[in-house]
Amino acid sequence: MYELKFIIPEIFLSITIFTLLIFGVFKKNSFEIIYRLTILTIFSLILIILTGENQSAKIFSESFVVDKFSLYSKFLILVSCFFVLLISKKYIIDIKNDKFEYPIIILLSILGMFIIVSSNDLILFYLGLELQSLALYILASIDRDNIKSSEAGIKYFVLSALSSGLLLYGCSLVYGFTGSTNFDQIALMTVDFNTGIIFGMVFIIVGLAFKISAVPFHMWSPDVYEGSPTSVTSFFSVVPKIAGVSIFIKFMYLPFREILTEWQYILVFMSIASMILGAVAAIGQKNIKRLMAYSSIGHIGYAIAGIAAGSENGFKSTMVYISIYVVMNIGAFACILLMKRGNKYVEEIDELSGLSKNHPLISLGLLIILFSLAGIPPLAGFFAKFYIFMAVIESEMYTLAIIGLVTTVVSAFYYIRIIKVMYFDDARKPFEKIIDYKIHGPILLSCIILTSFFLYPSFLNEIVSKVSMF
Repeated sequence: MYELKFIIPEIFLSITIFTLLIFGVFKKNSFEIIYRLTILTIFSLILIILTGENQSAKIFSESFVVDKFSLYSKFLILVSCFFVLLISKKYIIDIKNDKFEYPIIILLSILGMFIIVSSNDLILFYLGLELQSLALYILASIDRDNIKSSEAGIKYFVLSALSSGLLLYGCSLVYGFTGSTNFDQIALMTVDFNTGIIFGMVFIIVGLAFKISAVPFHMWSPDVYEGSPTSVTSFFSVVPKIAGVSIFIKFMYLPFREILTEWQYILVFMSIASMILGAVAAIGQKNIKRLMAYSSIGHIGYAIAGIAAGSENGFKSTMVYISIYVVMNIGAFACILLMKRGNKYVEEIDELSGLSKNHPLISLGLLIILFSLAGIPPLAGFFAKFYIFMAVIESEMYTLAIIGLVTTVVSAFYYIRIIKVMYFDDARKPFEKIIDYKIHGPILLSCIILTSFFLYPSFLNEIVSKVSMF
């Protein structure tokens, strides 16, 4: 019973999922009720985490760890999921995709992410990862009447299954050469150099890189982002990234901390490749969701750069970066979900032509978010990149820092191109005026955070320092 008090969020979430599923089966047209109960569940979980016992513990034979780092990651997952559900409700109803399973599947994926970020064992980590992935497969193809959505689900399933196989093979190699699946025990065994462990680590990195869509394992991302319903794309671009980056940090810091030089160069390559591809490939995109996919790849490149630094500041800067990234992307997708003309949601960048003339406030909000994504001071996106580059330079990885700065300048082009379309191109037929606080509220909140961040830029850094694993 002592151990159960540390997994109250997971127990509460599991019971809620089963209850809502049973309720949805027996109650017709239950989407509205289940949606509200899901929002209430997420809000309750946030309160449980904020008011819970502030102590660390390793439970269930030290396979499950509850500490400040995992709690911060869970808090970030819940807050981002809360806002993603808020901004996407109208879209879900408009495309007649209001199945009661939708919010329940999202809760299932959150449960998988909770297990991932608290795992201290390869087996538990893999179980959490598969629980999350199975939920994401269904979400990608949930719009069954849309051939693009079905195609996105199949692509994601096939490629994700391949990456899961590689990751599981890496886990089996690590277990075979260390005799343990526990992160702490693996760390002790990696003190003595072993080629088998290195091979296992490489396969695990490959599997993790796929989950966060880092180059060269990004191939699923643009097609899945474009094909999935926009509500699902907004979820994909934000929530799984938090869990993926958190476990990436944990893997590099816990089981593989003694072989830093072996994994550092792999991460440097992935970081550089992601930043370059994210900056260059997005330039020619006409679909805004595909552009956001390549933008996401580029931003993951910067996050990996912080991990590649291999220092305390590097890990902290990555968590700061992903926290700010969440705010920017939620705001960006809230704006995309306002792109409705008639009964159709449009996704082409050209459809934003002259937006400032018909919808000045929306265009202003999108301008702030895009400038922040580009890393232009004094917005929060600038400080996110600043902390990453400072950590990289402190580790004397000057080439990585220079390439990062160059790709930042290049990537600014396609963000500014959208602003040019909104403010300087001829106005098209106005979008439908959507009056919904659930969409406009997150946009306003995102803009306030991004513009006021410079008043106290070390605030987030101080929070991350308190939850650091160091």
